Amino acid sequence: MSRKKTASAKFSAFYNDDANISPAEHAKIDFEVALIGKLIEAREAKGLTQAKLAEASGLTQSAIARLETMKATPQIDALFKVLTPMGYKLAIVPDDPRNI
Repeated sequence: MSRKKTASAKFSAFYNDDANISPAEHAKIDFEVALIGKLIEAREAKGLTQAKLAEASGLTQSAIARLETMKATPQIDALFKVLTPMGYKLAIVPDDPRNI
């Protein structure tokens, strides 16, 4: 097994062990990964570079880069600034619509 696959397997085992990362922390991480993935998809679908999105949102290009590389935790105000010029909004939806 290559070093990369070994490291990946070790990380996966660590990450999926509730003794290391609680279910709540796991859910938070999964949410942030999915959110950032959707932000990147939206930016690319609109044909925007990080620099163009920064200009439209009032943030710096480096702030956009930090969000996209998960080096910064997205704050609500920054999310609104980034989503608005792309024509998106945040919403809270139930996991299961039958539970509302």
